[in-house]
Amino acid sequence: MRPYRSVVAAHLLILFASACAAISVAAQPALHPYPSKPIRMISPYAPGGGSDTLARVLGQKLSESIGQSVVVDNRPGAAGSLGAELVAKSTPDGYTLLVTPSAVLTINPHLHPKLRYDTFKDFAHITAATNSPYYLVVHPRIPAANVTELIAYAKANPGKMNYSSSGNGSSTHLAGVLFNNMAAVDILHVPYKGAAPAIVDLLAGNIQMRFSSVVPVLPHVRAGRLRGLAISSAKRYGPLPDTPTIAESGLPGYVVESFYVISAPAGTPRAIISKLNKEIVARLKEPETAARMVADGAEVIGSTPEEVTRSLREDFARWAKPVRDSGASAD
Repeated sequence: MRPYRSVVAAHLLILFASACAAISVAAQPALHPYPSKPIRMISPYAPGGGSDTLARVLGQKLSESIGQSVVVDNRPGAAGSLGAELVAKSTPDGYTLLVTPSAVLTINPHLHPKLRYDTFKDFAHITAATNSPYYLVVHPRIPAANVTELIAYAKANPGKMNYSSSGNGSSTHLAGVLFNNMAAVDILHVPYKGAAPAIVDLLAGNIQMRFSSVVPVLPHVRAGRLRGLAISSAKRYGPLPDTPTIAESGLPGYVVESFYVISAPAGTPRAIISKLNKEIVARLKEPETAARMVADGAEVIGSTPEEVTRSLREDFARWAKPVRDSGASAD
């Protein structure tokens, strides 16, 4: 009988220990609630650009609200693709995020046939943070006060007008391709290595027009050195309420928006995506943050994960033909 009693006693002891452990675990809060360590924000461009500025402003605000450091990690290369790939291949635990202009996710896939990330399979998109429309500006010698007059002038002078971009395959290049296609005009593309030299030549009259970020050209428009015709977004730009959109001033349906997206690797738990969305949107809509974004030529959006994914799909489809028509490719 003793061996039997010993076995029973041992089983009872194990059951009692298991029950105590279960009670103890149930009584304790979850271990390591998110976030429990620093978050890394990958900016796929060099310091000083739009994604870097957004990441640093937002990172500082987030670190204050969530009680963890947010570190900005610049990973430039391949028009933003290197940084995006790094995030796509990271552990989906909410501690590595991508802060990028939408072009990296919607234009690059059409330019790079061997791109090693998929915009919709490899990411869980958190929010569209800000929107930065393009400002269609012309040199004052161009006799056009609006988009309708610009199109008429371009049709009367085929092949004699040109526009500058920040490089082949850039969004400023493709904005012009889309304009040419929709307006049925022939305005020549002149690529530059960046916005600064392109604007210098525009001011000198060597270039006739440009689709530009607002901030670099607005002082020149106000001084009369350039003429601002329209904004490329779907609706009017808040800081310039009297400036019409291209769509409403001569080219219906034309929309080009460079919105900034915050994404995590695919497979990141939904609870973490929801928490990040709530925190990020709240920080973006703080008056101080919104004012800083406007100063940098952007408006705060703060969308849901579903809304930003839908916007990316629309933008992805919109750029397929302009990229094909431009003949641009990764080189």
